[in-house]
Amino acid sequence: MATSATSQNWKKKPWLEPRPMAQALHIAKETLFYDDSFRQFKHQSKRKKSILGLQYIFPIFDWGFHYTFKFLWRDVIAGLTIASLAVPQDLGYATLAHLPVVHGLYSSFVPPLIYSVLGSSRHIAIGPVAVVSLLLGTLLTNELPYNINGKANPQYLQLALSATFFAGVFQAGLGFLRLGFIIDFLSHATIVGFMAGAAITIGLQQLKGLLNIPTANFTTKTDIVSVLRSAFQHTYQWNWRTIVIGLVFLGFILLTRFLAHKWKKLFFLSAIAPLLSLILATVFTFHYRLENDNVAIVKDIQKGINPSSAHQLIFSGSLVGTAAKIGLVAGLIAITEGIAIGRSFAALEGYHIDGNKEFIAFGVMNLAGSVTSCYVTTGSFSRSAVNYNAGAKTPVSNIVMALTVMVVLLALTPLFKYTPNCILASIIMAAVVSLINVRAAYLIWKVDKFDFIALLGAFFGTLFISVEIGLLIAVSISFVKLLLTVTRPHTALLGNIPGTKVYRNVNQYKDAKQVPGVLAIRLDAPLYFSNSNYIRERILRYLHDEQDNVALSANGLPVQYLILDLTPVINIDVTGIIALEELETALKKKNIQLAISNPATSALEKLANSGFIERLGQQWVFLTVADAVQGCVTREVFLLM
Repeated sequence: MATSATSQNWKKKPWLEPRPMAQALHIAKETLFYDDSFRQFKHQSKRKKSILGLQYIFPIFDWGFHYTFKFLWRDVIAGLTIASLAVPQDLGYATLAHLPVVHGLYSSFVPPLIYSVLGSSRHIAIGPVAVVSLLLGTLLTNELPYNINGKANPQYLQLALSATFFAGVFQAGLGFLRLGFIIDFLSHATIVGFMAGAAITIGLQQLKGLLNIPTANFTTKTDIVSVLRSAFQHTYQWNWRTIVIGLVFLGFILLTRFLAHKWKKLFFLSAIAPLLSLILATVFTFHYRLENDNVAIVKDIQKGINPSSAHQLIFSGSLVGTAAKIGLVAGLIAITEGIAIGRSFAALEGYHIDGNKEFIAFGVMNLAGSVTSCYVTTGSFSRSAVNYNAGAKTPVSNIVMALTVMVVLLALTPLFKYTPNCILASIIMAAVVSLINVRAAYLIWKVDKFDFIALLGAFFGTLFISVEIGLLIAVSISFVKLLLTVTRPHTALLGNIPGTKVYRNVNQYKDAKQVPGVLAIRLDAPLYFSNSNYIRERILRYLHDEQDNVALSANGLPVQYLILDLTPVINIDVTGIIALEELETALKKKNIQLAISNPATSALEKLANSGFIERLGQQWVFLTVADAVQGCVTREVFLLM
């Protein structure tokens, strides 16, 4: 199996040859970079390579070759179903971002078409989402007012489109650089807390539309105290008609969702309920001319598909940095939600989602969206769930949805003129209820209390301060947990399971017995600069405690050998090696011999190259803890003879 060159390289390290450990490492080194799938790809014909490369870049050429009429029928039904949900949601979500409602419809036209070609998820539905819309609106209003003297601020729209452009740049750039792992720094617990806090914040923001309070009189802050204060300070502007309309249709939408949850075959009721509510509320308002009773309506929506908005992007001046900052934050939150949703449905259907490819797909679709009057889009949980339940088989459902939205833009937007704002508020309130995952929060509480604290931090930060502060708290807590895990890794005192050669954690296995005179410790993490001092001190503390126990015992034996099980130590750096050298020196002063067992290939090579193995002695490197204990006991018996 081994090549001659490789064999020669290993023969330059004679201390590896005679021991079983060396044989195991020899095999590991030979197979470490062996990749059968890559070798098969390497020997494919140029034509086959071109096809595989094309399928990798454009997944549509993969599933498209196997597309059938049966798939088309299901995708059309799913696409029309999610379009019925997308249209009313798009109108509402645009108001969260303080943008003209037509931009919500634009955002469900171009981006889904781009994703259907580049995306690897078969069930995710693309469009604006509540959390990103609220976050974008909050960040934008911190920089510019969206209204000036009752008219839309043109710079506000330019900043929104520019932020979308930079969101696409960051997303695609991270994908090309294969840095998709960055989103994994946001833990599940912090995402659950942030989403729940944002959901309540979004719901409370809709009091403006539900109570019929003019936008100019309502606070732009998102914390619960400011929103409730603003709502109750303007009770004289409340309109009982909008409250009744909003609550009736909110109850209707939630009822259909409950029925769909109880009887899965009725999922379509939940899907069409928002559109049906929108139509009924619009007809009711128009018939009774409720706008004359101060019921706020959407008014005119621009008809047709807007031409290129590339000329509105900001690439110079003081707002460029602001647009880039907002785009980075909104883009990361959007991709986090989108990939989480895509992976969830991929797991249900047994296929794989490539995170880096998704970064590129989301990035390109937002880049394209920024020049076609769209704002930041991602995968929508509510639409994706409807898409999945409707039987979607491929991203063609996104194409059908986009074409349906196009028809709405070209012909039907005048029909929404009399749509009351209160119905949009009700649709958003109903949509964000699903973002509050009480079951997940309870599970996190049961499993990990520190994770639950992270959840609470993100939740209360979002709810009582602001969306961006809640997000910052979520990220900070995730990093704190990561740092604690890295700098304070787990270690275990090992004992022998009677009747076997197995050594396990004595705190976990009560039958495990320590060998007199031998202290075996397992290090459960790589040995780096960040944790080496802690691990060294932790080992010496184990030794001190053991010596105290021996002093109190009548029949105890002093520790003469300390064995480090390095099986989990997949890597080690210079600081870690220095820590082991300092440990070995400290043990020698106490007349205690250090031994190591089963370090990984990379760690063992570094220990050898640094001279640590030669310093320790080749005879003190073992394949298993059992071998190390046997070697120590045998040597002790030999010395006593």
